[in-house]
Amino acid sequence: MKRKIIKIDENKCNGCRKCVDACHEGAIEMIDGKAKLISDKYCDGLGDCLPACPTDAIEIIEREAKAYDDEAVKRRMENKKVSKGCPGTLSKKLKENSKVNKVKKEKSSELSSWPIQLKLINPNADYLEGADLLVAADCTAFSYGNFHEDFIKNHVTMIGCPKLDDNNYYEEKLTEILSINNIKSIKVVRMEVPCCSGIISSVKRAILNSKNIVPYEEVIVGINGEIK
Repeated sequence: MKRKIIKIDENKCNGCRKCVDACHEGAIEMIDGKAKLISDKYCDGLGDCLPACPTDAIEIIEREAKAYDDEAVKRRMENKKVSKGCPGTLSKKLKENSKVNKVKKEKSSELSSWPIQLKLINPNADYLEGADLLVAADCTAFSYGNFHEDFIKNHVTMIGCPKLDDNNYYEEKLTEILSINNIKSIKVVRMEVPCCSGIISSVKRAILNSKNIVPYEEVIVGINGEIK
């Protein structure tokens, strides 16, 4: 549909973040020091951010854009509240690479980002852009001995329990992640028990919902720690 929406001139943007604070819908984020419109569906086109910009880098234009989605905005703002509520849930890129400790012969963690609970992950976290995702059921990391090396390495990890958690929420969160980030691939690791299959369904529905068809792989771990 054709509607009014903001346009940001990155050449004029000085990185002051004033537009981010002025946008009540959370449609603008700072990426690489420049303000960017994260998704059309978050922008209502009313232009509350315009007066806040000291360099006149923002204007209202009319173009083809996704309809404003009030429900998606509410979910996004709730996610922001969760991230701000506890310092332990702030999005962090932990490290680029990990090395084996040759002296003690102990393997270092391959975890590259935080948090890892799917419920707590901010869909707009910088580390998600261009990422290979690992979506794993909680129990898999405790059942498979070489989980870090074989699965977490070179992936952005997110975990959850399809038995105890709301799979519809997982679907919505993953749909949002896939819709606003250039995800390279998704690997799903689940246990062999039937109650773990929900995580597979959530990921597949999210891929279809987002229309972001990416390379996809499923791995099933047995309760004795073997790959099925």
